[in-house]
Amino acid sequence: LVHRYEVRRRATRLRAGRAMDTFLDIQPGDYVVHQDHGIAIFRGLEVMRPKRLKSATGAGAPTDARKKKEEADAEEYLTLEFAGRSKLHVPCTQIDLVQKYVGGFHGKPPLSTIGGQKWKSQKERVSESVRDLAGEMLRVRAAREHMPGIAYPGDTPWMKEFEEEFPYEETEDQLAALLEIKRDMQSPRPMDRLVCGDVGFGKTEVAIRAAFKACEFGKQVAVLVPTTVLAEQHERTFRSRFADYPFRVESLSRFKTAKELGQTLRRLREGAVDVIIGTHRLLSKDVKFADLGLVIIDEEQRFGVEHKEQLLRLRLTVDVLTLSATPIPRTLHMAMLGLRDISSLTTPPLDRRAVVTEVIPYNARRIQQAIARELARGGQCFFVHNRVHNIREIADSIQALAPDARIVVGHGQMEGRELEQVMLKFMRREADILVSTTIIESGIDIPTANTMFINEADKFGLAELHQLRGRVGRHKNRAYCYLLLPPDRPVREVAQKRLKAIEQYSMLGAGFKIAMRDLEIRGAGNILGAEQSGHIAAVGYEMFCRLLENAVHQLTEGRELTYASQTKVDLGLKGIIPRPYIPSDQRRLEAYRRIATAQTPEQLDKVEEDLIAAYGEPPKPVKRLLGLSRVRIHAAALGVHTLTIRGEDVVFLTPEPRRVTDRLAGVHGTVRAVGADLAATNARSATGAPLSEVYWRPPKNFLEPESLMRILAKRLGPPEAPGGPAPRRAGEAVASP
Repeated sequence: LVHRYEVRRRATRLRAGRAMDTFLDIQPGDYVVHQDHGIAIFRGLEVMRPKRLKSATGAGAPTDARKKKEEADAEEYLTLEFAGRSKLHVPCTQIDLVQKYVGGFHGKPPLSTIGGQKWKSQKERVSESVRDLAGEMLRVRAAREHMPGIAYPGDTPWMKEFEEEFPYEETEDQLAALLEIKRDMQSPRPMDRLVCGDVGFGKTEVAIRAAFKACEFGKQVAVLVPTTVLAEQHERTFRSRFADYPFRVESLSRFKTAKELGQTLRRLREGAVDVIIGTHRLLSKDVKFADLGLVIIDEEQRFGVEHKEQLLRLRLTVDVLTLSATPIPRTLHMAMLGLRDISSLTTPPLDRRAVVTEVIPYNARRIQQAIARELARGGQCFFVHNRVHNIREIADSIQALAPDARIVVGHGQMEGRELEQVMLKFMRREADILVSTTIIESGIDIPTANTMFINEADKFGLAELHQLRGRVGRHKNRAYCYLLLPPDRPVREVAQKRLKAIEQYSMLGAGFKIAMRDLEIRGAGNILGAEQSGHIAAVGYEMFCRLLENAVHQLTEGRELTYASQTKVDLGLKGIIPRPYIPSDQRRLEAYRRIATAQTPEQLDKVEEDLIAAYGEPPKPVKRLLGLSRVRIHAAALGVHTLTIRGEDVVFLTPEPRRVTDRLAGVHGTVRAVGADLAATNARSATGAPLSEVYWRPPKNFLEPESLMRILAKRLGPPEAPGGPAPRRAGEAVASP
């Protein structure tokens, strides 16, 4: 029997390599940032062939040889338009140099001039600023690293039994996140992990298991949530899962009387409460713990600055697990840089379907039909109206449209007990329609409620709309979300962008894309404080993060960050992803980016596997593209800057010629190194080291580009293990010596 922890579901599409890469959907007309030239407008994709082909292959009717040469030299380009309508064609193989512009400008950012000094000086100013920011981040991390934490023991039979009681099949990402959390908790340093996953992707179950591990070891757990309603729901969920175990779960919320709160606080101080759940009330001075071991924060971005300061102090002493569906992109990038640990839940649960999202004018007939459809299949409806003063009138109008429906009303200004009764009534299915404000936004889990109406949707934020929509579609039934526009006033342009985005990003797992789109629409604001937001506007969010990543690397490793894509390989051969293989421009760009950003042979192997799984066996031009990328990755690992053909020689430009000559030892042909003082070029590496040249003159029959590519991919790679060559991948040609 295969243990369920070993079950893995195969991906059916090409996955993005990093979380940031999922925000790749640049459309013609979008503003983009070129790493070396600055801000431009993306005008589209174009397949081009070098002009030299005509003279090289001869005019007249195309011969077989000419067709073959044209196919081998064809390449797809991104066309970028800069200031003065000057255009730059960037090969898709260098797509890692181009990112979508996301910044602080609410209007159109100024375009850069190709060859101008302004972009270079902007990047230098931002680089100086991010060095200070990187230093501060590293100081916080260093403080955490040296603080004594709690090292929990490994899994016990109780823990395994508790996990087996989970009634659903865990997703691959849930299992991976649980392993990472357990590893953190068993380590002596305090855990600070962000679990990033879309609404309904199983973050709560991950948190419950972490809480169980802490309670089993005798530690207390605090669960911090943004709303009272969510605190009540979490209390029910935790109690249900912990029902067969001797752990006490309590909550602090305004649904409790003063006497109940006092008793709970006393038991918490005495250590009689194992899990305490509450809103920011948990951060009050009168809340004392007997032995706190783990803090779980649900939707950290919903808490204010003062609360975050208190949370920061907690991070230095106890394990902290943060859950978020729409993270602030900076938080996510800090995790990517290693300043915070991250687990990403991107796999939807089995049978989960995307929510059908429509933006429509307020139409009584459409609303009536949608309610009737939901009630006919035995379901329930949410009607969100975020104005308390006339919410009863809205409820009456809904009652008129559905006379037989049982309607309840809930909002944040109701007495605690009254609101609790309303929510319980709806959860117990004693009501068909809940008319409420945004109090249902976070975490409410009612599988039978699968139709939602959001009234005056233009007044809501993008992340807020996404969270609200996440309250439906939490089971296998098809769910519907209607964003209702006001009939009596026009919708502002910014609101139109928000509504278009929420309608566009209705697919499963769209939380991060929505967080990025929100940043794009609103501008950087105070994401990093007033000082940094100006820098984000100057160079764009992704470029800012790259500069920050480089600054962190310089401070930790003492040298600049290098990428495999910085190595230039020219063997007289080009690779391309043909349109018939991947018809969608967006998916094709995504594949190009994953190939261009692969840093190791293993990452490239994974891209190839994903391509085969999603689109079938790659055609010859794609295999050529992958082969050239493999040569580039191996050459970069040896420190090679450029690899070109010069006459009958293959020439390597490198600061460490010995590494290249050692790898080429025993190959057919002759190998010689030329010192930097005699090299044809006087170039230097980024670190200032002089560059030498290594010449390899292979036998003439090896100089055919396809053969040369295969030989270099084999020879420049790491030496084979003593047990013999690595097993050959399906469809991979055997290279010559």
